[in-house]
Amino acid sequence: MKARAIPAAILLSASAIAPASGTAGMSGTATVPGSWAWPLAPRPAVVRAFDPPDKPWMSGHRGVDLQAAADGGPVTAPESGTVTFVGVVVDRPVITIDHGNGLRSSFEPVESSLPSGAAVSRGDVIGTLMTGHCSSLPCVHWGVRRGEEYINPLSLVTDLRPSILLPVGGRAGG
Repeated sequence: MKARAIPAAILLSASAIAPASGTAGMSGTATVPGSWAWPLAPRPAVVRAFDPPDKPWMSGHRGVDLQAAADGGPVTAPESGTVTFVGVVVDRPVITIDHGNGLRSSFEPVESSLPSGAAVSRGDVIGTLMTGHCSSLPCVHWGVRRGEEYINPLSLVTDLRPSILLPVGGRAGG
């Protein structure tokens, strides 16, 4: 049954040379899933996953909570952009970066001395993690929007596309 393996191989070959799906970066080129940097070092554990609401007005978790090594540590820009907001929302310090092509990242509770309009490069320190978001754990909430839609920030630092397994040199099927 080698015939089953051939169409799958053709499909994978075509997808390997096709333009990368994902979001567009500042240069207008496609952002490959997993091509951004983590905003915390070392690579943080995910304390709370992305859980968008079914309807925009419903409750949900519109970002991810990432465990930091300690409160007071640096938070870095996951991709280049321009700071568009630095201030307090409700009771937490927030910084927002516009990465171009409709993508904006927000981080809280992050205190920053950067002014709105400041250009940041991937890896630049954008602020200091403050206490209080994840109870007793030091953590940062990272949200990303494409236009008005929240997207999973992990798709920008990790390739979340499903793996496809193909038979190798044997018979497909059972």
